[in-house]
Amino acid sequence: MNPLKLLRQRLPLPIVVLVGVLAGLFAGVIVSRAVDGELMRRAWDEAIAHPGEVVIASAAFGIAFLLRAIAWQLVLPELSLGHSLAGIHLTLGANHVLPFRLGEPVRVLSVAKRSNTSIDAATASTVMLRSADIIAIFLLGLAVAPGAYMDLVGWFGWLVVAGVVIAAVASWSWLLRMAGRSDIKLPGPFALALTGSAWLLEAILVWQTARWAGLEISATDAALVTTVAVAAQIAAIAPGGFGTYEAAAVAAYVSLGYDAEPALVAALSAHALKTAYSIIVGVIAMAFPAPSFIGRIRLRSETGDRETSPIPAPPAPIVLFMPAFNEEAAVGECVARAPSEIDGHPVEVLVIDDGSTDETGAVAEAAGATVITLPQNRGLGAAVREGLSAGVARNAAAVAFCDADGEYPPEELANLVRPILGDEADYVCGSRFLGEIEHMRPHRRFGNQVLTKTLSVIARRKITDGQTGYRAFSPAAASRAEVIHDFNYAQVITLDLLAKGYRYLEVPISYHFRTTGESFIKLGPYLRKVVPAVYRELNAA
Repeated sequence: MNPLKLLRQRLPLPIVVLVGVLAGLFAGVIVSRAVDGELMRRAWDEAIAHPGEVVIASAAFGIAFLLRAIAWQLVLPELSLGHSLAGIHLTLGANHVLPFRLGEPVRVLSVAKRSNTSIDAATASTVMLRSADIIAIFLLGLAVAPGAYMDLVGWFGWLVVAGVVIAAVASWSWLLRMAGRSDIKLPGPFALALTGSAWLLEAILVWQTARWAGLEISATDAALVTTVAVAAQIAAIAPGGFGTYEAAAVAAYVSLGYDAEPALVAALSAHALKTAYSIIVGVIAMAFPAPSFIGRIRLRSETGDRETSPIPAPPAPIVLFMPAFNEEAAVGECVARAPSEIDGHPVEVLVIDDGSTDETGAVAEAAGATVITLPQNRGLGAAVREGLSAGVARNAAAVAFCDADGEYPPEELANLVRPILGDEADYVCGSRFLGEIEHMRPHRRFGNQVLTKTLSVIARRKITDGQTGYRAFSPAAASRAEVIHDFNYAQVITLDLLAKGYRYLEVPISYHFRTTGESFIKLGPYLRKVVPAVYRELNAA
């Protein structure tokens, strides 16, 4: 079994990453002690003094990956050049920030996620072309300096080559089984020639950085250094193969008769230029071409066409529901404070008892509420979903909810539902920061403001209170609102209704800090559950 594969199976990923990062730090210490600082400064001064050479070296490196992208297209004809380049550059960037070449699967994920390429076609073609890439680098080394290359690679290197050949044969047989499909073609000589030519272009960058370091090397020498340094990175441990690349490159330079000190400067310069290119272009490849690899992180600028329905006239009720979990000390007073009618509409108070283990349900019922009991605690999002459904089933003129802990004033319900009754809004949120806050703990205020600012950016509109527990809905908005997780509702329901084109409005409310019970919100669990839910909401079909 491949040692790297065995390592990944036996050790948790965080440990693997930690080992790689520590290896990189160790290599950094060794290299920093070995490098001649004055020579390094001269090399970089030379590069800065000749920006055209920097552009040419970087362009040669970039064209090498363009050739590889074209070769991939020849195998997968339906794959666009943009998605082929993006997949390759994502892997390149990821390998420069992750240890053990953990960025390799990103290439397959990118094209499978962003194009019509199937996962098996992407995997088989990637394994085959990467194997051809590695075999080509070894053959190039043998061609330019057979004796020196054999000595530098050693028995372990040729053992790696044997493993790569086996992988290549396996991927070829995989491709042969799929060859009858329209989305797969077997690679021809031209595709393989492109793969081999890419290494010669990378040698231009090595040649140029060596000249900055004061080494007058030939094109053949540059090709040998390239083949040895890249071959060593197959077994890279640290991110970007840092340390491994430098050691192998210096060994190649020394075998060719060059001094070790300028050789190390040349190797560091080449690696730094490659890393800068890889990370910059890798970041760009995450977003372009569309669709983005990371998915949407903001709401679409275009919205859906909202579905509307007439606001029922009196005596259609206004339904105010209160999600409650173990709130026996506060729920009775909250129910009693709710108005009995608003503009001719009777107010029905429901309490969604979310699996309470105390007398919440009994106290709420005694205070005059209708109680809907969930058999077990499911979460605030699930309770809101249940309350919205109950309000729609009662043919309500408006559906609203507030917390049952006394923090939000039920007596201010009219402020929230009147914009709906007047057909001015579909979704109304009571903003504590537009109204009067009696008391809010400093860390809660700060957290609310940070989350609200973040939601404003994501939603592409000004929001002043993204976490308010007091909201109202038109009949149409209540029937179409979706809460996609049980834990909470705050961000996802706003994004859902905005995406569907519903009119949003904020009104000021007063806020009183709870004096009973305990909030379920803890920062760690909240972010762990809410952030993935927001991402799913933004990227929902």
